[in-house]
Amino acid sequence: MIQEPEGQDATGDPRRRIPRTDDLLAHPQVARASGTLSDRVVRDLVHAAQDRARAGEISPEQVLDEVLTALGERCASSLRPVLNATGVIVHTNLGRAPLSTAARAALQDAAGCTDVEFDLATGARARRGAGARAALLAACPAAEDALVVTNGAAALVLATTALAGTGEVVLGRGEMIEIGAGFRLPDLITSTGAVLHEVGTTNRTHLADYEQALGPNTGCVLRIHTSNYRIIGFTSEVPLAQLAGPCRTAGIPLVADLGSGLLAPEPRLPAEPDADTALRAGADLVLASGDKLLGGPQAGILLGSSELISRLARHPLARAVRADKLTLAALEATVTGPAPPVLTALRLDAEELRERTVRLAERTGGRLVEHDGRVGGGGGAEVPLPGWAVALEPELAGELRTGEHAVVATVREDACLLDLRCISEEEDDTVIAAVEAARAHVASPRPEPPR
Repeated sequence: MIQEPEGQDATGDPRRRIPRTDDLLAHPQVARASGTLSDRVVRDLVHAAQDRARAGEISPEQVLDEVLTALGERCASSLRPVLNATGVIVHTNLGRAPLSTAARAALQDAAGCTDVEFDLATGARARRGAGARAALLAACPAAEDALVVTNGAAALVLATTALAGTGEVVLGRGEMIEIGAGFRLPDLITSTGAVLHEVGTTNRTHLADYEQALGPNTGCVLRIHTSNYRIIGFTSEVPLAQLAGPCRTAGIPLVADLGSGLLAPEPRLPAEPDADTALRAGADLVLASGDKLLGGPQAGILLGSSELISRLARHPLARAVRADKLTLAALEATVTGPAPPVLTALRLDAEELRERTVRLAERTGGRLVEHDGRVGGGGGAEVPLPGWAVALEPELAGELRTGEHAVVATVREDACLLDLRCISEEEDDTVIAAVEAARAHVASPRPEPPR
């Protein structure tokens, strides 16, 4: 790029006063503000400010300030932290499970070189993710072995590919699930080359339906937990314990995709299946997500018999979906550490939540309203979590989302609702400051657009 010389030419063209790129890059304030960004990104921001000056949108004397402002607003990552005031604990649009302090620390430790696949004592290669595997087995005693992959969908793909190949996967019609964004699990299964063998009807499936479907081409029998909806009324489904017998007799693996990620029973969600119970009931393999009710990072968790886990781990696809060191570190810390934020929010006492919400309502000029929280993320379908929220003016919702500290609330019945279930008490002052800033911004006159 040809640089414009400093100064002003005889025609008085102000563009001649635009600072040179090299001078801006060498400016001490620019150098200090650009410490977390690459040279390319900084140079692009400089060029953008110069282009605005050339277009007459700002004066040449404002270019440096424009660059410094842009650098102050630009982070290496475009993802912004937000405060989840929706009352939905596992909010997919907000990144699902927020990690515990222990998991965040583990991520930091694992960010550099680490012994993820190395034995420091012997200097030899070691089993990848041995710590995460040991933590999962300790938390789920019924499992003989464990394997961690990138996410729940990857766990399902690996299981059906390795067990069925181009054979049949037996699945009840009531479990033909579509989840968010039009993603259909039957499509995922058949994309591996397996043939889907549907049994039963939408609302009623019997043991005889499964028994008649078992044959020489059956690769596995799959049970998928209908985590994000309920079929009620005239219904029937076969418990895992009953289905395990015919599968074992036929030598066909029984796979249970639980989705939600509970390793053991959760008293607050008695109807939600868990891995330990499913394995004790006769499932040979259990699949679960790490970033839902388990409260950890995005991961697909496979638990079950040593023979099946070994078979899956040896399959070529396992390499394509294996978890990285950051996932393994955060998952281990989640399982071995204190209760993660997801479980803290789930088990929150309604009266304690009410007291906090009352204080927030008093300090923000809002009003206290009853507000049921939800598990979210395809877990605890139709299970309300009794609680409270602060009702504010609906026009504050957008300002709260885009403020310095982004707060995501719910707009319902002409009110902006702030539910503190998923926000720690230490962050209440931040929420109050965000509300005050939002009100001030709404009250301030908007500048007229340039003519």
